[in-house]
Amino acid sequence: MSTGTYTQLLDLACGAFLLAAVVVLWRRELAAIVRIFALQGIALAAIPLLLALHERRADLVVVAVGIAVLRAGVLPYLMRRALAVSVPPPGEEHHYEENVSEARETQPLVNVATSLLTAAALTLLAYAVARPLVALDPTPATRALPVGLAVVLIGFFALATRRRALSQVVGFLLLDNGITATAFLAASGVPLIVELGVSFDVLLAILVLQILTTRMRAAFGTTDIDDLRELHD
Repeated sequence: MSTGTYTQLLDLACGAFLLAAVVVLWRRELAAIVRIFALQGIALAAIPLLLALHERRADLVVVAVGIAVLRAGVLPYLMRRALAVSVPPPGEEHHYEENVSEARETQPLVNVATSLLTAAALTLLAYAVARPLVALDPTPATRALPVGLAVVLIGFFALATRRRALSQVVGFLLLDNGITATAFLAASGVPLIVELGVSFDVLLAILVLQILTTRMRAAFGTTDIDDLRELHD
């Protein structure tokens, strides 16, 4: 693969990776957010794959396949299952409003327009912060480093402003995806054993959060995390 082709494809993958994080802030439907997260997993897997093809490293191919399976397949599947449990089945009329409420992020702490403006500001901040790091070794990968940092910041923002349990799960996973992308872009990948360890930790966290979502639905009739304040009583 030529350097020009590698640079263009890497920029395309990183652009899709960042765009997916911004679209997560834009959409309210939880099912759509899960689909967008799966697409971001594909974009994330493309980064180590391109690095592997450019540097001819077989270990990064294995890591890319593992990321694609876990973050574009397994994790979205588990989140869809959690969403299916948290949304009551349609049928009776008095369930209609409840169905709509549980299937959407109805009352985020920050509205969509402000969220998008904040995402733009966080992206600019990431580019400003990463500029000295890029100057140390201006390669195609390091020049894309601000994208990973921007997704980390957007993940933090989603965690702080979303109220549905599943939305918070997605914010946590955006944060983790951003950290993973930053590691690949800054250091041309991470050892396979490290990536496997982190991935299993994330998988365990999602399984725990799925159980929590189910229990919240059974106890409170909703997955709004504000209802957890009742546990203080």
